[in-house]
Amino acid sequence: MRIAHAEDARVVVYSREGCHLCEAAEQIVAQLVAETGDAWTRVDIDTDPDLQQRFTDQVPVTFVDGRQHDFWRVDPARLRAALARG
Repeated sequence: MRIAHAEDARVVVYSREGCHLCEAAEQIVAQLVAETGDAWTRVDIDTDPDLQQRFTDQVPVTFVDGRQHDFWRVDPARLRAALARG
C-alpha cells in the first residue's frame, strides 16, 4: 500500500473522521491498490471549507485518475476495472 500526496495518487478518497462508510471505503481502496501497486491518499474534507461544501454528506467520495468514481460505497470490482484501464 503506497499512500501519496493527492497530486501523486491515482486514487483519492475524500472522507471525514468518525465516518464508518469512509473507513470501509478506505479499507477496500487500500486492499486493491496493494494488489495493483498504485498509490492512494485520503483527504479529510473537514480541513477545507471548500471541500466541506462540495462533498457535504456524500462522503466518502472516491476519485480515480482525477475523475469522480464513486460516493458512499466503493464497489471493489468497479474500482479494480478502473485501475486496470489506467
